[in-house]
Amino acid sequence: MQIAKNTVVSLTYELFDTDGKLIEKTDGPIDYLHGGYQGIFPLVEQALAGKTAGEACRVRLEPDDGFGDYDAQLVHLEPRNKFPDNIAEDKVVVDGNHPLAGKTLDFTGTVTFVRAATAEELAHGHVHGAHGHEHHH
Repeated sequence: MQIAKNTVVSLTYELFDTDGKLIEKTDGPIDYLHGGYQGIFPLVEQALAGKTAGEACRVRLEPDDGFGDYDAQLVHLEPRNKFPDNIAEDKVVVDGNHPLAGKTLDFTGTVTFVRAATAEELAHGHVHGAHGHEHHH
């Protein structure tokens, strides 16, 4: 089965920085609902479209395509008394950016499984079941 809108894709992936250093990898396949549901980076979704189980893709994610540009306005000093006592400094730098903001990343993914999404998954806009994330109403 090919990856298309409203299929559920299982994949393993690794994220590298531009020096080839491994930043993050999956312990096992993650599932996402394909078709613009924000389940995965849009650029990765484009690269995976039409692929079948066993195929791989490699995508270079510029900051805009990944975790966004680094925003200096999200970094600010906070007085230390707002934090637990085990911090030495008087002031603490709080950085609201994602740790990978502003970085260019290489995403390598391998498709492990493709199936049609259920009506319920489509209604909710994300994957249910054993591997999907559970939420309670």
